[in-house]
Amino acid sequence: MPTHLLEAISIDPGFQHTHEKLEKPLEVCIEELATLRFTIILTVKWEASAGDDTEYRDNLRVDLVSLRREYSRKIDEIAMTFSVQQAMDAKEEVERTVALPLGIDLSNTPAEDDDGRE
Repeated sequence: MPTHLLEAISIDPGFQHTHEKLEKPLEVCIEELATLRFTIILTVKWEASAGDDTEYRDNLRVDLVSLRREYSRKIDEIAMTFSVQQAMDAKEEVERTVALPLGIDLSNTPAEDDDGRE
C-alpha cells in the first residue's frame, strides 16, 4: 500500500472513529466470556447427571470441547484487542464470580425437556 494512503488513513479522524466503533467495548467482551463460562459450568453439570445415557453424555462432551475452545478464543480476543493484563483480569473476574445459583434444579436436562424433538 502506498505511503500516502497509509498516512491518509492514520490521520483521518473518520477512519479512526469507524475503527473504534467496530471494536466491542471491554464490558461486552467480559459479558460474553461470562456467558461462555456459565454455559460450560451448566454443561458439565448436565454431563455429570446424564447417568447411563452414554450417547447424551458423549454429545455433551463434544459440546464442552467446543465451548472451552470458544472460551479460550474469547480470552485471546480480549488480549489482542485490549491488553494481556486486561484479558487476565477479565478471566480471573469471570472465574471468581460466575457460578450456578444455589438450589438450581438440574434434574430436567435439555434432553428431557425436548422430549426427543430438535
